[in-house]
Amino acid sequence: MAWGQVARRPIATLLSRAQQQAAQLSPSATSQTHLLGNHFPQNGMLHRRFSSEVPDQMGLIKQLRERTSAPIKDVKASLVSCNWDIEEAQKDLRKRGVILAAKKSSRTAAEGLLAMAQDEKRAAVVELNCETDFVARNEVFQYLASSLAKMVLSVQEPGKLVFPFAPAYLENMSINLDHPKLSGETTVRDAVTEVAAMVGENVKLRRGFMFSTAGHGVVSSYLHNCPQPGLGRMAGLVTLEAEDSSAPLDALKRVGSSIAMHIVAQKPLFLSKDLVSAAALENERDVLRTQAEKSGKPPMAMEKMVEGRLRKYFEEVVLLEQKYIVNDSTNIKTLLNDLSKEVGSKVTIGNFVRMEVGEGIESSSSVLAHILRAGVVSY
Repeated sequence: MAWGQVARRPIATLLSRAQQQAAQLSPSATSQTHLLGNHFPQNGMLHRRFSSEVPDQMGLIKQLRERTSAPIKDVKASLVSCNWDIEEAQKDLRKRGVILAAKKSSRTAAEGLLAMAQDEKRAAVVELNCETDFVARNEVFQYLASSLAKMVLSVQEPGKLVFPFAPAYLENMSINLDHPKLSGETTVRDAVTEVAAMVGENVKLRRGFMFSTAGHGVVSSYLHNCPQPGLGRMAGLVTLEAEDSSAPLDALKRVGSSIAMHIVAQKPLFLSKDLVSAAALENERDVLRTQAEKSGKPPMAMEKMVEGRLRKYFEEVVLLEQKYIVNDSTNIKTLLNDLSKEVGSKVTIGNFVRMEVGEGIESSSSVLAHILRAGVVSY
């Protein structure tokens, strides 16, 4: 009964009694309670009040995320630490990102893209790596990869028809970027670090090639698995040159593009038989001899078996000896002979290269697969 009477008392009366009790405890408690009491009207109804000075927090988070592509939690943390000043928060986010990118630099980056830029006489291809295929589809990552390839194409290397380069060749060069989330002039190293900060993964410039033709000819290329023009996961480059400087180049471009595609598909290791390294040839002979010895045939017969199988090896690894992927009734050597007759001048392949994203890099998933196959994982 007593409780029911208390429950029916106006809430303002209860609040007044609470204020009196708080006043006996401390002046600060009294002032705090008075502040609370000011939010209650005489009719005892509760109203929530908002300060007009509080910024549009969700709007600022969305705006800064659109500017930087950084994770929401990092965007919010920077805005809070900078008192919701978006310009200061953007600077703070870049500083945080550089630190985080440095921490991620030891993680395996075996995914990514090959970016290619090309003109009539030259082509450049660059491999930019990341940790996941998801980031490889990121527009800022793709923009940086394309920009790097275009920058490489503008670099002159006189006298070098094939110029492979490592990251150190480019890292200190200036690059001018023009993207809503990545703009201004900076170094290649800083641009890569900034993109790593944006996407939250280890991003690395791994390698590249410059290709050019000195004589009368063309540089042809092919990209496979292209998310957009100039980007892909596998690339083939080849130079075709005609002895006669008056030979038409249109036919060379047509056949060159087809050979570049063939290179991607068939993975040749050498241009011609005489360019097969002595070490590779001897290693293959040893394998073939071991296989022939198991047949139990006489030594003379075994030697013929080795030579016959060696011809098959050449067809697998030598570009000129490979069966043409478009028409397997002929090989690349015959294709070039036919092209020479068509243009009225001998046509030869100068150089070629094949690249694939992540080749030679052992990702964490492949390491785990090797361990599992070895049966050394215990639970």
